[in-house]
Amino acid sequence: MFTSKELREKWIKFYEERGHVNIGAVSLIGDGTTGVMFNVAGMQPLMPYLLGKKHPKGTRLCNVQGCVRTVDIDSVGDATHFTFFEMMGNWSLGDYFKKEKTKWTFDLLTQVFGFDKDKICSTVFEGNDSVPRDEQTANLLMELGIKKENIFYLDKSNNWWELEGTVGTPCGPDNEWFYPREDGKDSSDFLTGNRYVEIGNDVYMQYKKLEGGKYTELENKNVDTGFGLDRLLLFLNGLDDGYKTDLFSGAIEYLEKVSGKSYDTDEAARKAMRIIADHTRTSVMLIGDVNGITPSNTGAGYILRRLLRRAIRYCKNLEIDATEMMGVAKIFIEKVYDEAYPLLKEKEEYILEQIKAEIKKFEATLAAGMKEFDKCIIGIERKNAFMSQKDPSYVPETVISGKQAFRLYDTFGFPLELTVELAAEKGLTVDEEGFNTAFREHQEISKAQAAAAKGGLTERNEITARYHTATHIMLAGLRKMFGTSTEQKGSNINEERMRFDFNCDHKMTEEELKKLSDFVNDVIAKNIDVVRTELPYNKAVEEGAYGVFNPTSQDQIVSIYTIGDVDKQICGGPHAKTTGELGRFEIVKEESSSSGVRRIKAILK
Repeated sequence: MFTSKELREKWIKFYEERGHVNIGAVSLIGDGTTGVMFNVAGMQPLMPYLLGKKHPKGTRLCNVQGCVRTVDIDSVGDATHFTFFEMMGNWSLGDYFKKEKTKWTFDLLTQVFGFDKDKICSTVFEGNDSVPRDEQTANLLMELGIKKENIFYLDKSNNWWELEGTVGTPCGPDNEWFYPREDGKDSSDFLTGNRYVEIGNDVYMQYKKLEGGKYTELENKNVDTGFGLDRLLLFLNGLDDGYKTDLFSGAIEYLEKVSGKSYDTDEAARKAMRIIADHTRTSVMLIGDVNGITPSNTGAGYILRRLLRRAIRYCKNLEIDATEMMGVAKIFIEKVYDEAYPLLKEKEEYILEQIKAEIKKFEATLAAGMKEFDKCIIGIERKNAFMSQKDPSYVPETVISGKQAFRLYDTFGFPLELTVELAAEKGLTVDEEGFNTAFREHQEISKAQAAAAKGGLTERNEITARYHTATHIMLAGLRKMFGTSTEQKGSNINEERMRFDFNCDHKMTEEELKKLSDFVNDVIAKNIDVVRTELPYNKAVEEGAYGVFNPTSQDQIVSIYTIGDVDKQICGGPHAKTTGELGRFEIVKEESSSSGVRRIKAILK
C-alpha cells in the first residue's frame, strides 16, 4: 500500500535527482493577482513565470501544491469529489522540453510506480489548420516502448492548453497519460467507456498565440506537469473510493466509532461521513493557511462558512454531536498533514476555536430553521393526501414555494442552497424564481426604508462616489497588510469625509497608517480606470471578487467594480470613473469602534 507521505516524497525525490528545486507550496488563498479566490490548480502560482518572468530559484522546479475547488460542493458525498486536493507538479522554464519530459514521466510511471508499459495509453494533439499534429511527442512515446495502438490523437478541446481570450501568451499541446482499471467492471477500449483513468498531464508551451487565431513557435519553451496526488494515490492502491486512502481512513474510522454506524454497509452514513470528512479537511486547510480566513458572510469566508455548515448538518444526519468535527479536524492536523503542512500544528488551537465557534452559531439557526422546514414538508404532505382522496386524478405537489423558501432565509438564516439540498432529500424542488421575486420585493421595501443610506452613503453625488471608491482602495490596502480575512464592518460617507470600520486585533501604528495612506495615494496617482461588470454571484466569487454581500442564490447577477489589479469587489456603487479623480487621501483619525473592530476617518483633498 502506498501512503500519501510516500507519494509526496517519491515525487519530490525523483525530480530533485534530475536537477529540480522543490519550491514548496504557496497559500491556498488567492492574492488577487490570479483573478480567482482560491488556488485551483498546481500551476496557477507559477503563471507569471510561465509567461516570462524569471523565477528566483531557477528553471527547473517541482512541488506539491494544495488546491481548493468549490464549484461542485453539492457533488461531495460520492467516492471521487473533494473540495481540497493536492497537485504534484514540475516545470521547465525555457530549459528541457519534450524528449526529457516524456522519458522522465515514463520512467516515473514504470520504474517508481510500477505501471506496465504495455498497458499505458497516451493522448496527443491531432493538429488543426493553425498548428500541426504533435508527431514529435507521439514518436518519442513509441521510442520509449508505448505501443503505437495505445497512442491516440485528440482535438484541441482535449489536448491543447492556452489562456482563452488572450493574445501574445504561451500555449501549446499537451500529452495526457492513462491506465486501465483492473477491476473488470468495464472491458471497453480507450475511446469508449470508463475503463481508463487519467494519471497525469504534461503541457508543452511551445507556441505564442497571435492575432486572428494564428500561432508561432516560441524561442524559449516551457513544460508544465500536473499529477493529482489524491487520484494517483487511489489508483496505486487499487481502490475506487477516495475515502479509503490514508488521507481519509483515520477520519472515517473516527466517525464510525462515534456514530456506531458502518461506512461500508450503511449508504446514508457513508455519504454523511464523506461530507463531514471532506468539508472539515478543507476548513482546516483554509483556517490554518498562512493567509488563513475565518467564516463570514462574504467572499472566501462565505465559502468556508458554507462548508462548515454543510458538515454540521450532516453530523445531525449521522446522529452525532457536531463538536465531533473537532476530533476529525485533529486527525488531519496531527496525523495526516503533520509533516506536509506543519503550520497547521502551530495554529491547531486557533483552528479548533474557529470551528467550534461556527458550530455554536449555526446550531441555533439550524434547530429553529429545521422546525420551520419540517412544517413546510408536513403542509405539502397533508395537502397531497387530502387532495388525492378528494380527486384521484390530482397530481401531488412537489415544490416548496418561493415565499416559504424566502421565509426560511429571511427569518431563520437558511441559505437558498441549503433549502434546495434539504428539499432534494425529500424528493422535492424549490421555486427558486419565486424566491428571487420575494427577495426583490423585500429589497424594494428595504430601499424605501433606508433611502440614501445604502452602502454607507448619506447622499449620492460625485463627491460621495469618490469617497466610496476610496474605501475600496483603502480596504484593498488593509487586506494586503493584514490578510484577506480583513473585511468591512461598517461604513458612513458624506461630502466631507469617510468613516470606515474593519476587523483588526490591534491599534494601527504610525508606520502602518503611513503605509496604508501611501498605498491609497499611489493607486490614485496611477489614474486607474474603475470598471463595472456584471456576473452571476458564484462566477464573481470564482474570479476573486469579494464584498459585504448576501446573495439570494449562487446565480444571482451582481455588480463588480474592478480597479486594475488592485481590487475587485461586489458592490452596488456608485463610484468614480478613474482613481485620478479622487485627489489626495489623508487619514485624520484611527480609533476603536468595538471589540476587535477599528475605525478609520479620512478625507480627500
